[in-house]
Amino acid sequence: MTACCAPRRQPGTEATGAPAPVTGTGAARSRAPHGGWAVLSGGTFLMGSDSSPYPEDREGPAREVTVDGFAIAATAVTNAEFAAFVAATGYVTDAERFGWSFVFGGFLPDDFPPTAAAAATPWWRQVFGAAWNHPEGPRTTLADRQDHPVVHVSYDDALAYCRWAGARLPAEAEWEYAARGGLDGKPYPWGEERDPGGAYRMNIFRGSFPHRNTAADGYRSTCPVDAFEPNAHGLFNTTGNVWEWCADRFTPGTRVLKGGSHLCHESYCLRYRTSARMGNTPDSSSGNTGFRVVRAG
Repeated sequence: MTACCAPRRQPGTEATGAPAPVTGTGAARSRAPHGGWAVLSGGTFLMGSDSSPYPEDREGPAREVTVDGFAIAATAVTNAEFAAFVAATGYVTDAERFGWSFVFGGFLPDDFPPTAAAAATPWWRQVFGAAWNHPEGPRTTLADRQDHPVVHVSYDDALAYCRWAGARLPAEAEWEYAARGGLDGKPYPWGEERDPGGAYRMNIFRGSFPHRNTAADGYRSTCPVDAFEPNAHGLFNTTGNVWEWCADRFTPGTRVLKGGSHLCHESYCLRYRTSARMGNTPDSSSGNTGFRVVRAG
């Protein structure tokens, strides 16, 4: 089911050491996020969908939901922003404590050491040394990805960043209200068609999954957080690029993720829609999962 989109750590997996507590120092409160804030007055909108291809995700029924006013970052948290947090606090992510994270196999070079594959989704590989600062393993860096979204961050890592930044994760309803840009009942932030007039509006897997990505939209992996046109609320990449953690529970043991990622393909994961959702365990991380933050409006 959802493991195809963002794999989860199996119960019994052990991490080394305990996560360091991060208090709300407010060190980043005066620093606007990349792209600034979108300040929304709140309102009532139509959340969810009656035509989800995945009934188990519980997108429906479409229903009216009211949210209060809030401010949401125009973009996902970048590598540069997360690096500033780590430099200020010494925080160690879950992927670093476990010693590994999930990497899409298509990003590994032919001479990469053998890796274990996720059982039902062999394109996901357990790569030791993969973490937010080494996204495809210890040989890789962020040298040309400072403005890309941070990945390999767990829900718990995202919460730690929020405490430092004086922010919080969005509720699922807040996230979807902002992501829709005022378009109720539409699958995408810009309307009905995925590629209107043949124009690419988001970063997803183009080609034949999982072996051939044409990168027709310009990117094989993540793209800058402000790539493509923003929606009517000024938010970038609320569909595609990276999954984004939300505060809500998906099931008692998992948290909600929204938006889809650069690895979503219509043949197996048509979740790059505003109403789409999935869940993952709070300690799981992968190369297509990040987050954005909110604060009081």
